[in-house]
Amino acid sequence: MKHIPNDFIFHATTIEEAAVLLNSNIEHGLTIGNANERLEQFGRNAITETKSITPFQILVNQFKNPIVFLLLFAAGMSFWFKDLLDAIAILLVVLINAVIGFYMEFRARQSMLALKRLSSVPAKVLRDGKLCEINSEEIVPGDVTFVEAGDVIPADGKIIRYTQLLIDESALTGESVPAEKKMTVLPAPTILGDRVNMIFKGTYVAKGNCFGLICSTGMQTELGKIATLVHSSEQAATPLEKKLEHFSKKLINITIGLVVAILLAGLLNGQQVIEMLETAIALAVAAIPEGLPVVATMALAQGMLKMARYNVIVKKLSAVETLGGTNVICTDKTGTLTQNKMEVVFVTGPSLTWKKDNTFIGTKEQLGLIAKCSILCNTADIQVTTKEVKEIGDPLEIALLKFAIKTGEDIHRLRKDYAKKKEEPFSSETKIMATLHESESQLYVFAKGAAEELLVKCSHVHDGNIAVFDAEKKSNWMMKAEELSSSGQRIIAMAYRKFNSIPHSLTSDLVFLGLVGMIDPPRPEVLSAISDCKKAGIKVVMITGDHPATAHYIGNQLGISAIGEVPVNGKEMKEYEALTEEEKQRWINTSIFARVNPKQKLDLVKVFQEKNYIVGMTGDGVNDAPALKKSDIGIAMGQRGTQVAQEVADMVLKDDSFSSIVVAIRQGRVIFENIKKFVTFLLSCNLSELFVIAVAAVMNLHFQLLPLQILFINLITDVLPALALGVTKGGAGIMKLVPRKSSEPIINKNRWKLIFFYSFSIALTSIGAVLFNHGVFHSSEPWDSIMCNNILFFTLIISQLLHVLNMGNGAFFNNEVIKNKYVWYSIAGSLFVLLGIIQITFVRHALNIIPMTMREWLIILTASFASMLIIQVIKSFQLFAKSQPYNTTSHEK
Repeated sequence: MKHIPNDFIFHATTIEEAAVLLNSNIEHGLTIGNANERLEQFGRNAITETKSITPFQILVNQFKNPIVFLLLFAAGMSFWFKDLLDAIAILLVVLINAVIGFYMEFRARQSMLALKRLSSVPAKVLRDGKLCEINSEEIVPGDVTFVEAGDVIPADGKIIRYTQLLIDESALTGESVPAEKKMTVLPAPTILGDRVNMIFKGTYVAKGNCFGLICSTGMQTELGKIATLVHSSEQAATPLEKKLEHFSKKLINITIGLVVAILLAGLLNGQQVIEMLETAIALAVAAIPEGLPVVATMALAQGMLKMARYNVIVKKLSAVETLGGTNVICTDKTGTLTQNKMEVVFVTGPSLTWKKDNTFIGTKEQLGLIAKCSILCNTADIQVTTKEVKEIGDPLEIALLKFAIKTGEDIHRLRKDYAKKKEEPFSSETKIMATLHESESQLYVFAKGAAEELLVKCSHVHDGNIAVFDAEKKSNWMMKAEELSSSGQRIIAMAYRKFNSIPHSLTSDLVFLGLVGMIDPPRPEVLSAISDCKKAGIKVVMITGDHPATAHYIGNQLGISAIGEVPVNGKEMKEYEALTEEEKQRWINTSIFARVNPKQKLDLVKVFQEKNYIVGMTGDGVNDAPALKKSDIGIAMGQRGTQVAQEVADMVLKDDSFSSIVVAIRQGRVIFENIKKFVTFLLSCNLSELFVIAVAAVMNLHFQLLPLQILFINLITDVLPALALGVTKGGAGIMKLVPRKSSEPIINKNRWKLIFFYSFSIALTSIGAVLFNHGVFHSSEPWDSIMCNNILFFTLIISQLLHVLNMGNGAFFNNEVIKNKYVWYSIAGSLFVLLGIIQITFVRHALNIIPMTMREWLIILTASFASMLIIQVIKSFQLFAKSQPYNTTSHEK
């Protein structure tokens, strides 16, 4: 068989033309030999899988961090100078960080072979004129397949013949209502959701059956094209990853600059080259916060575990924080904002009004006739057992059954009392379904269908009595139906008629009963969740394949859009490359996008990201996958979501609840604030050591910190207190803040000023303790460099441990850090370790520690508390107020 032209448009051709091109017999299908040849030519009907990340790659990724590179370099230099304890300690920090990160990400990244699972279904095809079942991967172009209710469509095809065919294409197009199919020839530009003469791989038959001529398989199907978009869509680095990388590079530059400056100053003062090189290594160790990777990983892991308790599965650690900065959430409608179930919301007829709260105005006879029509002119069923409630059939018809049950009718009793004698099934030509029933020797016809078709068939109207249905009344009800449809509701008309004998036609001279309005209802918890998003300054954008009127109605119901706001129709959306700045701005200012295809979703995410928005994208369908991958944070649904969407997303909502996103956003904001807290703490502590070393080197003082002492100080103060800051609870006001800008660094200019002030205060009081002890008590004696070193060493440690208490916002005795029990545990634990090393002989000797008197310990403690007092006094004047993001004195449990 020759190759099929890439630009061939099957929905715009006749069955005969398609069969000729595919060299297929639509009555007998392909021969087995021909099918095997085509399988060799076109390949298996499978979707190329995305390359899954291996455990080794996950492990390697834990080391792709500039700070980790610098730590490894410092460890290498320590080995070079034979400072084995330094080197081993640094490597231990790096290893702990890698193990934690690897474990959390490996557990979350269990491979989901979603696209392959969608494809691995049996298929029924005609081979040599016989219907046989094969693996769907063996289907080839030109095959004739047969599908019926409940089947997954195995490949893209053109409908040959069908019976009452409805196909659920929501996963592919976003349409909430099953697509009604028919045989026709369509214009070439027809969008995917309107190609009613085609069936598509990965969708489901909701009702009826059909034979289809397979036109495209594998990656050439619409599902395959979306998979191509997923593969080609670049995975954006999360904002946190970008900010940590930027921060790390800046820190490296600062460190290198200071090390070079101090090295030159030492050499100019006559210091030995080797000695100054060792000091330079000590400076690098002092400046780089070894605990940063570990603490950041642990803070994110703690947030990850906390989100899991709220049914949010996070697949990548850095994605935990990203939601905290999200200022746009692009959300699918069907199944995400709505329940993906039809519901009757009102019934209106002559002298009759019924609402879903079961209140009505009119006669019970009128309501009863509409309820009977809902049950009898219906092929769906609801089966109730002690274990489950099973719904079988078209969602629209199930909604009608539920309405009838709500009015007090019994489905199975009524169907038994009104035996079905004849049926005229719904078709795309008539748009009417009618059934004939017999009860107590009386014949009844019940009919339902599109208002514009059924009203024409009615000659009378039931308004309490049977009256003539004249042209004026029909016109009024026609306009009423159009008005209701424009509000986004699915409208069907109901009619009936009594007969004494079997009529020639079931759809003539009917009695009009009324109109039934249905809608896919919003999820009950979504309204408050969207309200919370708005309070948090987050824009919610609905993106759907549904009709603009339906999308507009749901958007207004949920408060996403204003009443007068006009949705953007996918038909009006240009290619991304062709957009003007004015058109891009209109997209950004719009809250509802309808009739949107997968490529347009991807373009919309690009437009928002181009304008520096941090974009969260929720979705459940195959059609959402490319945009989920491209967005800053992709959020898939766990229950209704396809595994394709779950595979590419960063987060999965196990309960499909939009409200879980609000929980995740709050946790993300808390984590980012905590990251700023412990980065501020780590840097101010480490820079205080650098200042001490720099002052001692430049001024050629008689005391200096040893490299191993510097590393020990960092290990005892950088890990436990910083970890405690990482699990600090956020304040209640955190969700009332405007989302931070995507360009905002972890440490802004004001916070850098704060860090340098903290560092200077700690360094000043530490050196002051040494100078005070010598000047007041030993001024006439030679400098005791070992004692000076010890006072400096212990003052720095205790000052840094107390410094963790300076990280709170608000009053000193009433802030989130003071109330964090883990902060107090960390201080106690660190002091316990400090006392322990004084008692262990070989550690004491390695750190060059000697016994000190009570007077010297009093000086150390006084200086340490003095540094905290100075910081608190300056903070009380709010000189660095811009660095304090909000008051967090109120806590949530």
